[in-house]
Amino acid sequence: MKSVTNNSEEVEVELNQLRSQKITLAGGSIAWWPCHIGVNCQIGSGGNIGALAHIGADVIIGNNCKIQGGAYIANKTQIGDDVFIGPNATIMNDKYPPSGDSSLWKMVDIGDRVVIGGGSNVVAGVSMGDDSVLAAGATLTHDIPVGEVWAGNPARFLMSRQQYDAKR
Repeated sequence: MKSVTNNSEEVEVELNQLRSQKITLAGGSIAWWPCHIGVNCQIGSGGNIGALAHIGADVIIGNNCKIQGGAYIANKTQIGDDVFIGPNATIMNDKYPPSGDSSLWKMVDIGDRVVIGGGSNVVAGVSMGDDSVLAAGATLTHDIPVGEVWAGNPARFLMSRQQYDAKR
């Protein structure tokens, strides 16, 4: 076990049997190396960030969030509590890249208990209401209301979260 300093806070790094590094963050959250966590991020307790994930600067992540490997989360994204983000999901902040002008970037706001499927895309400026779901491989171009499941490219309403949960 080795202690290192990250953003003025001490974290512990240990080598597991598979030779990847596990970084323990404040509140018991874990990040698997290699991953990128940008400056001024706020990460809640009980979370897990997978290897090869990219968390941009000024991102706020709530408690008990699971961010799978390869996920990309752009600067200034806000993520609520108990959110699942699948592998290789992309959350963008630039509607017409590369704008090069951060004043043109649009924040994405993700509510509590949201599920974002693997390989899906969330474009700049949208919000996802509490208990919403974006299916794997979907591209979200509009806000999702509370408790709805959307799928497709572009994503459209598919069913209610209640119907989704009944299938699990």
